[in-house]
Amino acid sequence: MIRTIANRFKWNAARYFTQTCSINSDASLCQNAASLKVDQLADIKESELKEISDPLKFPDYFGVRKLFRIKDLFDARIHYGHTNGTLDPNMKPYIFGSRLGHLIFDLDKTAEMLQDALNFTAHIAYRGGIILFVSHCPQHTLTVENAAKQAGEYAHAREWDFHIFTNSEKVYNGVTRLPDLVILLSTLNPQMQEHTAVKDAAKMCIPTIGIVDSNSNPNLITYPIPGNDDSPAAVQLYCNLFRDAILLGKSKKPMEVY
Repeated sequence: MIRTIANRFKWNAARYFTQTCSINSDASLCQNAASLKVDQLADIKESELKEISDPLKFPDYFGVRKLFRIKDLFDARIHYGHTNGTLDPNMKPYIFGSRLGHLIFDLDKTAEMLQDALNFTAHIAYRGGIILFVSHCPQHTLTVENAAKQAGEYAHAREWDFHIFTNSEKVYNGVTRLPDLVILLSTLNPQMQEHTAVKDAAKMCIPTIGIVDSNSNPNLITYPIPGNDDSPAAVQLYCNLFRDAILLGKSKKPMEVY
């Protein structure tokens, strides 16, 4: 399909240069210039078509690395963890150290994992997938719901019903489509227990992105992001980044090749 479109582009370009050169006196120079220009344009067009048809083979196809800097993470206090005695053993690789009794995240690792999560989110949006924002913190309900609304996706920022994923057809009395990606702004509920959506998504093989604080377990999260999940500034930054990544993915859809 790509070769056919490239050949069609080459034929159209050749016709254009032939018509343009027909009024010139030196036909041989025109033919050489036209053939050279057509080959260059065809090569560029074919490379673009390959990139569009299979973006998963191109790192950072959507440019999500430009959405934030490490300083933005620092200003949003994403590096702040909980107190020393609450550290989950699985979070040790992401800890830089401690200060005044509080754990400090390594923002270099956080930035790298956040970029991977944003890139995956953009790919899901690019493919027309359903993305669900999940949070059970009343303080962040409006922030999460507004971000999902602006991105044209869905949010569940209330108390979780454990039948939503695992028994959805009986709950809604019909065939339902589960989300293609779940973004958890916190993997814990207000009782500091693991959010039910983490296990339910794993049972249903739904990929997840989760903000994991120092007292959280990242093992069941497909794309864990170590960082503060309590600060309003941090949650606002997360929501803005995921919203922008979704919009970037959707903005590429009109360029698809069918």
